[in-house]
Amino acid sequence: MKPSIPKGTRDFSSEEVTKRTYIANTIKNVFETFGFQPIETPSFENYSTLMGTYGEEGDRLIFKILNSGDFLKKTDNQILQQKESLKLTPQISEKALRYDLTVPFARYVVQHQNELSFPFKRYQIQPVWRADRPQKGRFREFFQCDADVVGSQSLLQEVEFVQLFDRVFTSLKITGTRIKINNRKILSGIAQVIGAKNQLIDFTVALDKLDKIGESGVEKEMFEKGISKESIEKLKPLFKISGSNLDQLSVLERILSTSEEGIKGVEELRFVINFINELGLESAFLELDVTLARGLNYYTGAIFEVSAPDGVEMGSIGGGGRYDDLTGNFGLKDVSGVGISFGLDRIYLVLEELGLFNLVELPKPKVLFLNFDTKDNSLQLKALKELRNAGIKSEIYPDTARTNKQQKKQWKYVSNRRIKFVISEIKNDQFILKNMIEETQIVCSLDELITKLE
Repeated sequence: MKPSIPKGTRDFSSEEVTKRTYIANTIKNVFETFGFQPIETPSFENYSTLMGTYGEEGDRLIFKILNSGDFLKKTDNQILQQKESLKLTPQISEKALRYDLTVPFARYVVQHQNELSFPFKRYQIQPVWRADRPQKGRFREFFQCDADVVGSQSLLQEVEFVQLFDRVFTSLKITGTRIKINNRKILSGIAQVIGAKNQLIDFTVALDKLDKIGESGVEKEMFEKGISKESIEKLKPLFKISGSNLDQLSVLERILSTSEEGIKGVEELRFVINFINELGLESAFLELDVTLARGLNYYTGAIFEVSAPDGVEMGSIGGGGRYDDLTGNFGLKDVSGVGISFGLDRIYLVLEELGLFNLVELPKPKVLFLNFDTKDNSLQLKALKELRNAGIKSEIYPDTARTNKQQKKQWKYVSNRRIKFVISEIKNDQFILKNMIEETQIVCSLDELITKLE
């Protein structure tokens, strides 16, 4: 049988792992600069923890794990015969792979609340799984890099997260990213004003697809979900809203004048936008997008989505938002939180397309001992120990070259791995050190070798 891997998953070469580690470490360093601390949660959670949190579309994409053993033995025969999968699944699956890092984090906060100092700032860099249709930039297994704060309602956190987005993309040398911002309270206010308050979820899920299916597609989906043509007609002016962020807020303030919740959303956005205007951003743009909805049900305040620079064909490379009662699902009420997430895999594709990986080098030794004569092995191994004790990356070619062809193989290894320094010979306890880039060589003692390589 020809070996293969499931669709939507990937193997990573040494070079790819190095580049991914570069991205993760860059994000991690910025997280820690902003005061976040790391945690990790299991790759799978209880089925009951995840289901019902992400909305109908999100729940459908959760990978369920079949119970061990004869998982059909304890099922209800009537449900089994009816072939109703939604009723059957909870009986045969008690666990599921995590869909994101936010819900497991909320569970973690509730479970460990007595051990934490609030507000609690955490970051998490781990894989998640979604039963999605694989395509460019969309995988079934991928890494998320999340930062969240729980236990604070202050909008200063939203200001900080906009700056954090900007700092990460500046550090990765990605310029021109657009940090789109909106507020769920504004969306609730719009739904109220157009007479679709009781269909908020259907309204936001459809609106969130605007960039994928266009205005006509959104209108069609809303109508199919039972939102009236009259309500949809009232919504159309919002698709054309323009001007600066503050100009758009002024227009929204007039449109939402009869909605207390909508006005509160406008005030919250104005707070964030005014501070960012005052502080400035280095490489990104903050852009108000009144059609930004993000499909996750747990957002209650500010919502973020980051798009790649113009000219790069890619979906969102970051996102997040404010959630006022996510921990309430697990019994801890009235704990507000806000968080953002970076899509490591999509950022990788963006860096690759923009040619920004040229400074990322594959891990390699600084010096390699060629192995042409076994009588040198004892001195080589002793020298390697001293070099490594001094923190110098070093390696010995393991197989002894007994023929010219075998020697050429070792030189080819040096060339393929682009190793700068090579010890080709040892004579009278003196090391012949070749610089492969400058095409020079010197003869030195072990102490001199260590000094030279340091």
